[in-house]
Amino acid sequence: MSVSHNPYTLHTLHNGLQIVIEQMPEVRSAAAGFLARTGARDETPEVAGVSHFLEHMMFKGTAKRHWRDITVDFDAMGSSYNAFTSEDRTVFYGWVPKAVIGRQIELLADMMRSMIPSEEFDIEKKVVLEEIAMSNDNIEHVAFDFLQEKLFAGHPLAWPILGYEESVAALPRDAMWAYFQKHYAPDHMILLVAGNVDPSEIIDYAQQYCGSWKPSGNLEVRVAPAIRAGTDVRQVERFNQQVVILSFPSVSARDQRAETVAAISSILGGDNSRLFWNIVQQGLAPQAGAYQMEYTDCGVLMLYALCQPEKAEAVVDAMRAEADRICTAGVTPDEVQRVRNKRKTSLAVECEVPYHRLTQLMDDLEYHGAPRTVEERMREVEDITVESIGAYFQEFPINSGGHLTSVGPRNWPELAHA
Repeated sequence: MSVSHNPYTLHTLHNGLQIVIEQMPEVRSAAAGFLARTGARDETPEVAGVSHFLEHMMFKGTAKRHWRDITVDFDAMGSSYNAFTSEDRTVFYGWVPKAVIGRQIELLADMMRSMIPSEEFDIEKKVVLEEIAMSNDNIEHVAFDFLQEKLFAGHPLAWPILGYEESVAALPRDAMWAYFQKHYAPDHMILLVAGNVDPSEIIDYAQQYCGSWKPSGNLEVRVAPAIRAGTDVRQVERFNQQVVILSFPSVSARDQRAETVAAISSILGGDNSRLFWNIVQQGLAPQAGAYQMEYTDCGVLMLYALCQPEKAEAVVDAMRAEADRICTAGVTPDEVQRVRNKRKTSLAVECEVPYHRLTQLMDDLEYHGAPRTVEERMREVEDITVESIGAYFQEFPINSGGHLTSVGPRNWPELAHA
């Protein structure tokens, strides 16, 4: 049964595959993507990294196509395509001229039935291990992986999306195949399409290419993590700079205050932000900012900086001073208006591009249960006020407690190991 409301069409196939379509008649292109509701947080420690590795393997051959055919077919239709894995989802998409959206959906659907060829599995494992090695050469990647390991200790959010060298190296194909069969079933996936399309044609394509897929039943219920406080230090002598991060519990992505936290992150750590003017422009660190890390069931607001090791204390003191100032003195109407204006411009531009609408629809479905119009999004931005930001900090203060992460050549603060 279908339920339509302009500009969206929502439909579910008999096997559980959800289809969400947004008509954008003013554009000349269309984007399609499959969202699999699986990511790093759905793994066990023994197979950490399997979701990301599997993302690679979805391009490596099906019953109909060799891996070369997959890449050639994308290029033949002029597709702008890619895939990504996060803690809670894996996404595959292509953006094409509207006339070939059916071909794009067919190719993506074929990929979702990957054969995970054994010979390609062994080759691609080396590629993923190289990706892990490259990540380990980047201090910011090392720092954020370490942060999650300590912040979410004992929970699946603790391990990195790429996994560990040991877990990926030891991963057998059979374990990946079992994971694939369980998590890439139609009742755990969504087909999203945005652009100049006919919804009835899209549903016909979905039925033709996906209607024979077999559902797998219920998956395990995800459990929210406990967020640790305290201090954790990782000394890595091969780096020349230090990363310091202050982390505080925040709202989840499903919370109606998510836009308020985005505004706070911008005021604290975006362009022309407080951390920029009072840390970067003061010569304490070349890079400083704020970022909201959010999931369906939890969130973390982080203040971070990359600095010379000997300046770590001064930088953390400066971040704590800004955290205290925003909690006690609040924000100004001018700051709120500036971030609102910037956010509205960003939303307006993104809503004119099928690919960006695809990603917005994914967030809406996962976090809000239904698509949201541009106007609804704009109203949420307008609801951000000095008072709403003040109320947030009453419930989620950042001028006490929290977690300090320090990664770099300096073992600071040394008390972290006491």
